[in-house]
Amino acid sequence: MILASSKAGQGPRWQRVLAQATRSIAELAGELQLDPSALSAAADADFPVRVPEPYLRRIRPGDPQDPLLLQVLPQLAETLDSPGFVTDPLDEAHATPIPGMLHKYRSRVLLILSAACAVHCRYCFRRHFPYENHQTGGQVSPAILNYLRAHPEVDEVILSGGDPLTLSDRAIAAWVDALEELAQVRRLRIHTRLPIVLPERVTPTLAATFEATRLQTVLVVHANHPRELDSQVADAMNALVQANVKLFNQSVLLRGVNDRVDVLADLSEELFRIGVQPYYLHLLDPVAGAAHFQVDEEQAAHLYDALRARLSGYLVPTLVRETPGAPAKTPVR
Repeated sequence: MILASSKAGQGPRWQRVLAQATRSIAELAGELQLDPSALSAAADADFPVRVPEPYLRRIRPGDPQDPLLLQVLPQLAETLDSPGFVTDPLDEAHATPIPGMLHKYRSRVLLILSAACAVHCRYCFRRHFPYENHQTGGQVSPAILNYLRAHPEVDEVILSGGDPLTLSDRAIAAWVDALEELAQVRRLRIHTRLPIVLPERVTPTLAATFEATRLQTVLVVHANHPRELDSQVADAMNALVQANVKLFNQSVLLRGVNDRVDVLADLSEELFRIGVQPYYLHLLDPVAGAAHFQVDEEQAAHLYDALRARLSGYLVPTLVRETPGAPAKTPVR
């Protein structure tokens, strides 16, 4: 992924915090009082470390097996070849009718608005995505708007990336304004991890943009562990709720991170407490470099059954996998 940049001292505070993110294994180890030689860490040149300070301070110092650390620390296991794990696990190369857009499902399209993320998750299914072929520069694309006009069946537009909220408030507002002018578009969905890892990104200006639009706005955040949800995240979620944004969460089932029923239950409970509806629990997409996170389907089903027995139904996310070419996500249970 391409790193977002901002000169120190310029721009909103969230951009300055993002620019100062931890960017190396050595720096990560130093911040967390860890012995680099005990981390089994791998060189990260192709997919470098990136951890913003708000997320970093939630990681337990001195614990090389901390579940938040494991999500961001390059491992030697990433360098091993694993059968079935490929660079394009969802076959997205065949779902891009024009640069910057994916059209996999009939009534909705996904826009690649940014190649940048605030944090580099080691299991990311787009860690090998050819962002250089899908650049919009954050600008509203006439080609994308023309495509939408030619496909009136599309009534929902998903902003994705990278992470679309690495764009400025002004750039996000420009896209919202452009999509509002298309009568067919009823819903705007935003997939983002930024409000979790850098909750200051939810600025009053951003919330006001969502509150003012005629589009029904859905924001899907990505949290995998209850310790990712601190009081600042709760405040950010409250600001979005007050702006009439519908909030959902999708998680990935990850070995060593959240493959225990108590962790999954606590995550759902805490999400719901701060106004976020548990939505999807994904089986790991088989992306090259992430096989060490895989939880097999039999174990996943056992965990899911235990979770259903423990929680009220509305707190249980749907266990799914994404299958290339399928018309929707595939429920596993």
